[in-house]
Amino acid sequence: MAETDTALEVRDPDTLVTDIERTRKDLARTIDAIAERVSPANNARRAVARVREQASQIDVRYAAAAGVVVLGAATFLVLRRRRK
Repeated sequence: MAETDTALEVRDPDTLVTDIERTRKDLARTIDAIAERVSPANNARRAVARVREQASQIDVRYAAAAGVVVLGAATFLVLRRRRK
């Protein structure tokens, strides 16, 4: 078996308090970041922002072509109903 060092390191109490406070602040920031990521409201807001960004990147020509196709199909259906 390996020998274990049972001697404890003696540290300055002020240093320990400073380390504990820093660790608490780091932990609080981590918890806040996790809460931000899993928040349903924030997730919905990010999803809406992604959809808006993707919609703004759609080429106008494709949107116009889709509009023409929809308008043509609607006109076809209206004329077909009138003939019956």
